[in-house]
Amino acid sequence: MTQLNSAQILAFTQKHQLPDDFYKVIDNHYLPLAHWLADTKLDGTEIIGISGAQGTGKTTLADFLKLALETQNGLSIATLSLDDFYFRRSERKNLGKKIHPLLQTRGVPGTHNLKLCNQVITNLQRLEKNNTLQLPRFDKAQDDRSPRKNWPFVTGPIDIIILEGWCLGSQPQDANSLLKPLNKLEEIQDPDMVWRTYVNDQLQTNYSELFKSFDKLIFLKAPGIKAVHNWRQEQEAKLAQKSNSLNTEIMDESQMSEFLQHYERLTRENLNHLSLLADVTMDLNEYHHVTSTFYREKG
Repeated sequence: MTQLNSAQILAFTQKHQLPDDFYKVIDNHYLPLAHWLADTKLDGTEIIGISGAQGTGKTTLADFLKLALETQNGLSIATLSLDDFYFRRSERKNLGKKIHPLLQTRGVPGTHNLKLCNQVITNLQRLEKNNTLQLPRFDKAQDDRSPRKNWPFVTGPIDIIILEGWCLGSQPQDANSLLKPLNKLEEIQDPDMVWRTYVNDQLQTNYSELFKSFDKLIFLKAPGIKAVHNWRQEQEAKLAQKSNSLNTEIMDESQMSEFLQHYERLTRENLNHLSLLADVTMDLNEYHHVTSTFYREKG
């Protein structure tokens, strides 16, 4: 197969608005990872998870791997984001009424439609030659699922499904770890631990089953929680620039600070432990650049 050339790499970095020196990350980390995935590919449709906190570059990596594996190896790749399987606003509102008000906010395990996610993955695995399938999309600016007419199509058969999401691979905590509130949001809005217990239970059951389906897990490891907060605020600023609608759910700085507290418990846990479980861990610096890649040997 043909190799990626400099023009294709330049077009990729420009499309994703990456810094001029990002080609070093591509040469030293992204391309070797693509080669490794091709060399270790299993028979049938493989499922690869990409995990990492907000702003770590999960979508960028997924898009690059799709480009590289299709161009260099002739493989057919479908990319999905766990974000695209959030429950609709109306569904999360009902969750908030029935279980806990914090579940109205998208993000934590329990706020995704895993039935739809698993159905899409199964359909992709069964997709025959020249048959097409639509992939769901979520509009974060509207905080709701995009209309079906905006969903992209993929054509079968699919060799690799890449699913990226901030909490992929997250492990449930023991009950004692839930007792002490981690931040103001947990202390004030979840004093009886109903919300964080529900989230933890979801990890033990429905999400655990999804994670077991992964053939490989890649973890983009941020340098710390402070960097994650800064990166997520940058994402929201970019979202505001892109949105042409006045009726949006884009957050200001105060709302963002509270929003991130929903993610903090699992983000901290993943920074401490997920690299022990992931097949590949890519360490990032504060500028989003990968500084090292570790491949864990199985067996």
